[in-house]
Amino acid sequence: MALAFGWCFFRYCIFPSNLQFLFPLITSSFFGFSLPFLFPLTGNAFRHFMGVIEDSEPPLKRVKVPLEESKSLPEDPSTAGSVSCSLGDQMARPLSSQGDGETVGSQCVIKKAEFIKIITRALYSLGYDKSGALLEEESGIPLHSSVVNLFMQQVTDGKWDDSVATLHLIGLSDETIVNSASFLILEQKFLELLKMEKIAAALDTLRNEIVPLHVNLNRVHELAACTISPLHCVRLGISGQDTEGMKSRSKILEKLQKLLPAAIMIPEKRLEHLVERALDIQREACVFHNTSDSDLSLYSDHQCGKNQIPSQTLQILKAHNDEVWFLQFSHNGKYLASSSKDQSAIIWEVKENGQMSLKHTLCGHQKPVSTVSFSPDDSQILTCGQEEVIKRWDVSSGECLHVYEKSGVGLISCGWFPDGRGIFSGMTDRTICLWDLDGREMECWKGQRTLRISDMAITDDGKRIISICRESTIVLLDREPKFEKLIEEVDMITSFSLSKDNKFLLVNLINQEIHLWSIEGDPKLVSKYKGHKRTRFIIRSCFGGLGQAFIASGSEDSQVYIWHRCSGDLLLALPGHSGAVNCVSWNPANLHILASASDDRTIRIWGLDDFDLKRREDHSNGSIHHCNGRS
Repeated sequence: MALAFGWCFFRYCIFPSNLQFLFPLITSSFFGFSLPFLFPLTGNAFRHFMGVIEDSEPPLKRVKVPLEESKSLPEDPSTAGSVSCSLGDQMARPLSSQGDGETVGSQCVIKKAEFIKIITRALYSLGYDKSGALLEEESGIPLHSSVVNLFMQQVTDGKWDDSVATLHLIGLSDETIVNSASFLILEQKFLELLKMEKIAAALDTLRNEIVPLHVNLNRVHELAACTISPLHCVRLGISGQDTEGMKSRSKILEKLQKLLPAAIMIPEKRLEHLVERALDIQREACVFHNTSDSDLSLYSDHQCGKNQIPSQTLQILKAHNDEVWFLQFSHNGKYLASSSKDQSAIIWEVKENGQMSLKHTLCGHQKPVSTVSFSPDDSQILTCGQEEVIKRWDVSSGECLHVYEKSGVGLISCGWFPDGRGIFSGMTDRTICLWDLDGREMECWKGQRTLRISDMAITDDGKRIISICRESTIVLLDREPKFEKLIEEVDMITSFSLSKDNKFLLVNLINQEIHLWSIEGDPKLVSKYKGHKRTRFIIRSCFGGLGQAFIASGSEDSQVYIWHRCSGDLLLALPGHSGAVNCVSWNPANLHILASASDDRTIRIWGLDDFDLKRREDHSNGSIHHCNGRS
């Protein structure tokens, strides 16, 4: 018997996982009775119980014994214990913890029990039920208490009265939460009774169980109406599918999970939420972040470099014969339009490789072309002559489709209705006019609405028109109630641009500052950007990059300036032009492409500095010139 015990003990020391099979045999054969209370003893606790001598050396300093040598080791209990300690530490080291082992992590802020529960919850959510159950068993930390498990099972089984009784045993101190949870359970009970056409039982539940809770009385009245007319249930969105089987009961569990404290029922996908929040923080802290979220990884902390910001000249377009005043990418990023003091506008086509090629030169204006504007579907484009007329062109053919003008009045700005069925313009008589595509005037606001140097914008819902109404004031005009809000600036406004989400306005001032305003609710100044130069000309800026996280602007010192939108930090100043940079535009489809227009008569296309620059320089399309349109 002693020999048998020695062999079994040696087997356990070398292979600890066999304990659960060998120990009952040992205790029943050797001691004559079983010791189930010793099953959980592992590691040091078991070795102390069996009188094994501990090895005092740290785990990392212990000698690893080759497998061949281990086979030849004598069957001595003290030697076997030493080998067991070494292998056990190598195979199953616990998470690094501090103090009494109640926390994990270097900063001692992560509670071990919560950490394990959240991992367990994630395993169950991912469908790894066996792994989740094994983690609960091995850690000794259950995901939920036995009372909560019973409660959840009762809800799943439709044992409504039992689940309400168990709810009171969970130990919730907030009576409001208890009543609200009881209401959800009893409401489901009521609806299922109605489904089974047990009207009397449903009314009894409503009167004697739901009403006394004094929760959501409006809902109680709606439930009462359902007993009178089934059509009322349909109007409330309560269909037969909402009260059938496991699907409806799982929805009740989801609602209960959101209602009960997180410490009682661990929220679904809590681990995913924490990881996503960590990635959000890393992304927000990365001032150069300009890549898609698919590039984020859990394997390392995220950090972009400056190489994610367009900073290298990829192409120089030289088709204009005078200063280039304005440019804009189409909404789909496939076209770039530019306008010039040379009385022309040009449509450039963006190739798949990022190259720009001249598609059409739009001629016919008698004065410099101040602005251009693509239609919402990018099939047409407007060009606005300086205090002259507006022309509408077909992007594909380059044909002029219509000329908009008003006798005795010059047009100074242009834009599209969000649905593409009309256009708007600021006039030299300080009015704002709206036309349909055929040129019929639809609306007109008179008074001091616009200045001669006026930008205009309209929100995507078509309800608000934005324009410069005085030198230092922007008006936000709501069309429906004819209500105005004003943005009062500290100095003269030269230009502005509206963010893609219609929530922010970027305002350029004569004092060499750019201000970011939130226009949701009452206008509020959010941030300021400084560093560029502006003394004489109209300089325009734009939003750009991933989530419009960057601000770009021209400058009279011949450089393009780029700031981080949230922090206001100046990230880059890009040299290259030989004259003032009047306007910039960031490609909305290709986040790594930026265009700038200058008094040096050129347009520069900026991209990442890892492009094959030589290949791009060998394919210049700037000299091609096709003139279309009519006077």
